Amino acid sequence: MTTQKHIYQPSILLFLAITITACGGHKHGGGDHDKSSDHHASGEGHHSDDSVGVPGSADEVDRTVTVAMNDDMRFVPDSIDVKAGETIRFELVNNGAVKHEMVIGEAEYLIEHAEMMMKFPGMEHEEPNMLLLDPSANGDLIWKFTKSGNVDFACLQPGHYDAGMKGVVSVAE
Repeated sequence: MTTQKHIYQPSILLFLAITITACGGHKHGGGDHDKSSDHHASGEGHHSDDSVGVPGSADEVDRTVTVAMNDDMRFVPDSIDVKAGETIRFELVNNGAVKHEMVIGEAEYLIEHAEMMMKFPGMEHEEPNMLLLDPSANGDLIWKFTKSGNVDFACLQPGHYDAGMKGVVSVAE
């Protein structure tokens, strides 16, 4: 048992070091990442690079986009058009029988995070660019898109990204 404990602890330390490096040094909380949109609007712990946008504020929402998450490992819709400067309330609905999440980020970040989730499937954390939902639950993720270009989103629950559960937000000038 002692040997397992010593192997497990360095694995966690390695995981944390990789995660902090991959995510630009932002905070990883110890709780669930299925918190209310109030946390998501706070800006607390988000990526220091705002190339994908920044956490939005509920009082600045320009419009609401409903996104369904299904057990066929798809987002509906999986392609969303917005304008630079727009604050979007993503009304997320988990129509599935398993947990799903929406994580907004650059493709490289999403791929690294998906790989990390495969290695540590029980890991729970929270960030303002993500919302995890239990089966049949719904919730809001508020995000302000600051620059034109494509912004990716995905479900990073183990195996979901590889199964194709991803999408793109096209941000126009």
